[in-house]
Amino acid sequence: MLSPKEMQALELRAFAAGAEAEALMEEAGRLMAAAVTQFCPRPGRCLAFFGKGHNGGDALVAARVLSEAGWSVALVPAFPAAEWAPLTARKWSQAGRCETRSVTDVERWRPPAGTPGVIMDGLLGIGARGPLKEPVRKMCRQILCLRDASAVRVFALDIPTGLDGETGRADPDAVVADVTLAVGFAKKGLVVDGAERFVGRLAVLPLEALSVAAGPHHPLECATPASLASVWKRRPADAHKGDCGRVTLVAGAIGTVGASVLAAKGALRAGAGLVTLCVSEEIFQLAAVLAPVECMVRPFVSAAEVLSLRADALGIGPGLGRKKSGEVLEIMRSFCGPAVLDADALNTLADGQIGLLKECAGPRLLTPHPGEMERLDPEGVGLGREARVRQFTDRWPVTLLLKGARTLVGTRGRGVTFNTTGNSGMASGGMGDVMTGVCAALLAQGLPCHEAGALGAWLCGRAAEALVGSGNRSEESLLASDVAEALGEAFHALRERGF
Repeated sequence: MLSPKEMQALELRAFAAGAEAEALMEEAGRLMAAAVTQFCPRPGRCLAFFGKGHNGGDALVAARVLSEAGWSVALVPAFPAAEWAPLTARKWSQAGRCETRSVTDVERWRPPAGTPGVIMDGLLGIGARGPLKEPVRKMCRQILCLRDASAVRVFALDIPTGLDGETGRADPDAVVADVTLAVGFAKKGLVVDGAERFVGRLAVLPLEALSVAAGPHHPLECATPASLASVWKRRPADAHKGDCGRVTLVAGAIGTVGASVLAAKGALRAGAGLVTLCVSEEIFQLAAVLAPVECMVRPFVSAAEVLSLRADALGIGPGLGRKKSGEVLEIMRSFCGPAVLDADALNTLADGQIGLLKECAGPRLLTPHPGEMERLDPEGVGLGREARVRQFTDRWPVTLLLKGARTLVGTRGRGVTFNTTGNSGMASGGMGDVMTGVCAALLAQGLPCHEAGALGAWLCGRAAEALVGSGNRSEESLLASDVAEALGEAFHALRERGF
């Protein structure tokens, strides 16, 4: 992750090493078009707003590639042709079948019902600072109106126009994007607290010449298929269930049996070879009926019963309640392998037991949502999310996955990883329970806590995107159980090295 100045310096290094501006623009534009088709697989209609600089040139290349793939594309220039950069003008001359419209011609632009509609924002790049000026401000307002009035999806190219790439501050008329396609690397302003409202889904488009010039990794990074695929290998042909990890889940109570069932579904769909769900005796019969048939269900009274089970990883907390807090604390302290601590496991720690984190016999991955984080770490209230993750992991020997519209994963000595996937359909109950199961399964299959948290968050978010993008679900209708069922699509997307 880079600042705009660091990105501009990186481009200069790439040019000095022999990269050509036009070649980079062609590569960036093609990747942008590929990203659009990932989120909108069926060709539809596209309206491409472009400025006079190289960000506008990227938009023109992407528009041309979409047109060649069967999209109906209209180009909307923000400035007279005489003001265009030479390379931008060249790309406009190569636009092929794309038509050109004025901003007044698109006020009532709508794709026909059932046809995908996309707006590309290529008005300003990462170097733009300060308040928006005309005619760009008028075009941003136009994009906002079109987005509000129809089902179109807005793709910001590198950065939403009106958002500061360094600070993340937004102009009142800044473009609100559904997806932001960051070229080469994410820019710091894209992940600042509050920027996600304008950025939407963050997709990082890797350019080879820039990656070579970048050198060592930055302490801030984004979880992408390229970074995650290196830690997640395909199974060997002779794999058996014992090779794929044994997960024990300690979850569920009267009234919250569903949380334990969702965690079990998440663990199973994330590849765990064997999953055992440990529940209190009072809900055993109900849990045994509701749990997936592939899951073993056991009642437990004492911590010793849970600890005696053979397990490669634990998931503790979803829907657990507080009745067994003593047993839960003993399980958290004594289990020698890795464990995910969520929900009521975290609330139990928050009840004056936070010091137990220094006594745990194995690695621990904590997965709080913002409310749980406030109870767990009242001293950090008022800090930004990144600073809070750093402060907490500096103090406690754990990995912290802080949920939110931009989930963060942090570990002492590892820096902070920002998740890029997901949508607002995940703002519903049960999503965290599924993630607990997913992360526990990844731990059981051998991933360290940081990698399990980063990959687990990415997979759950990508599954949610796949469901909404296919039209099978809307952001309003998405359920946590849907996400668990769609994890297979997310694994496929990971291996296909999408965005």
